[in-house]
Formats: sequence, C-alpha cells, structure tokens
Amino acid sequence: MSVSVAVVGATGAVGEIMRQVLAERNFPFSSIKFLASERSVGKPIDFKGKRYIIEAIRPEAFAGVQIVLSSTPASVSRETSPMAAKAGAIVIDNSSAWRMDPDVPLVVPEVNADALRNIPKGIVANPNCSTIQMVVALKPLHDLAKIKRVVVATYQASSGKGAKGVYELDAQITAIGKGEKVPPVTAHAAQLAGNVLPHDWKLGEDGYSEEEIKMVMETKKIMGDDSIQVSPTTARVPVRTGHSEAINIEFERPITVEQAREALSKSPGVIVLDDYAKGEVPLALTCEGRDETFVGRIRKDLTIPNGLNIWVVADNLRKGAATNAVQIAEVLVACGWLRG
Repeated sequence: MSVSVAVVGATGAVGEIMRQVLAERNFPFSSIKFLASERSVGKPIDFKGKRYIIEAIRPEAFAGVQIVLSSTPASVSRETSPMAAKAGAIVIDNSSAWRMDPDVPLVVPEVNADALRNIPKGIVANPNCSTIQMVVALKPLHDLAKIKRVVVATYQASSGKGAKGVYELDAQITAIGKGEKVPPVTAHAAQLAGNVLPHDWKLGEDGYSEEEIKMVMETKKIMGDDSIQVSPTTARVPVRTGHSEAINIEFERPITVEQAREALSKSPGVIVLDDYAKGEVPLALTCEGRDETFVGRIRKDLTIPNGLNIWVVADNLRKGAATNAVQIAEVLVACGWLRG
C-alpha cells in the first residue's frame, strides 16, 4: 500500500532528516510534497533523484494528502496541524503543541503503537527527543518488574536547538581554537563550548525547566501508567548530535542485571552495548546516524533492593525526532489505520 505524503517544515534540521529517513527506509509513497515557511517557498528541493518545489503551508496544499509529517514550532503547529487534519490527513506532529492533549495519542512505536488505533483529532504527537529514547529502554524493564520511580539526568546535544545550535557550537569551538573572542550567544542559554548548561533558564515556580516537565508528563502518558514517578535533571553539553542519559530505576519487584540485559537485548529498537572491558559502551559519536536506542552500563543500584542504573544514548535528530515520526507513519500504513 502506498500513500500520499506531505512534509511540513521540510527545510529545517528535523525536516531534512525526515526526508533522509523516508528515502533510506523506502517509505511507500504514491506522491510527496514539501511545505515550508514563506521564506523557503519556491525553492527547489531534491528527493530520491527528483526535484520538487517547496510549497506554502495553506489549506489547499493538503488536499488529497493522507499522511503529514510536520516539524514546525509549536506556535505554527497549533494552526497548521488542524488545517491538515481538517483536509483529511493524519498529521504526525513533532512539536510540543499536542503532546498532552487527551485526544491526541503520544506515540513511540516500540512502546505503545496500539495508541494509533484511535486518533480523534487526526493528529498524532511525536514525543520529546529525550523522552523517546528513555521510554524505549524503560518499556521492557517495566514489563519485567514494574517501574516505581525513575531518576534521570540528561546530557543533550546542541542539535536539540536545531541547526542554529550546531552552528553556534561550531563557531565557538573554532574561535576558542584560534584564540579569538567567542561570538555572541544567540541559540543557547550561555556559551556551550567548554561548558555544561542547565537545559535553559526558563524555570517554573517549582524550579523545573519545561524540558524536565515534559519528561515527567510524557513518560506517564506513553507508558500508560500514571503511577511511575520521574525525577529529571536536563542539561546541554558541547556535543553536536546524540543525547545521553544516566537513568536510575527503582522497581516494585526484584530484577537482576542479567534479566534486564536479556529483556533489553530482545526488545525492538534497542542495542545493548554492555561490555566495558571491550569498549562496548554507548557513545554519542557512535550513535550518530543510527535509528536504534543504545543501552549499556547496566548495573545494580547499591542503595536500594530493587534498583538498576543504566546509560542510554540515541541520535536525537533521528530516533528522537524524524525516525520516530516515520516509524509512526509506517505503522499507520502497515495496519491500514488511515482516515477515509
């Protein structure tokens, strides 16, 4: 079965990777179009050996489109995603606009693909990048011993801020290497090169960042279990691509390192790299360009009876965004869960 597709935000950092992933995975499209903001309209874009012209985001552009892959700011998405859904498409939205809407499924295919059976608004939300890789690793462990509490610290790459974040980091590193003055900061909260940043300065009254609250709320919704407690601390590190996470998990039932390693090894989308003596440990550099979630350093928590520590790494632009969206589209097509 082939379907008609539109990619919204096609020229952005995630939109570019979406195009790449669609091509690599030979997504079955009968037709495809690329939409972007007014400043990109009319520009050519190459995809699978053919040239397309970028179109404006308007209601007529969605006529006859069955699946929309959208990566725009939340403020834009609140207008454009309902527009596409009204035209009859299922929109897979990468922004934060719809994630906690009770009528919008929040989906990581390895964890809760069945949520795609019911899409009341015609919109499916793609979760936050740091949440996606965490729940891929948590799901098989939760099935095994039921998770009670998660304490997570993230080490997030500059590309989480989009192309501008990477450009800024590269410019800072170049300036430092030449002994020159570092350019003014525009993308991140402060200079990232040679530094580690609390994720952002925009903290709520409780002292938590928006990114941290996303991890709390999205984990509960994706896992379908409000009893799971999540205590997050998010940070930005001077890495171009690849989010890393140190995750401490407390379970309701006993679980051994061997049981956890076996469950993770059998789980879809997970690669276990857990032989430190052989250098087998998940690294941001080695996960770049990959679609899997890498898990290692699986070890007992020495302070509680039913606890484990794990280290989780994934490409934030691929599994953390574009690949997860395309995988959702693949499930919709394979299961025939399309509108009309």
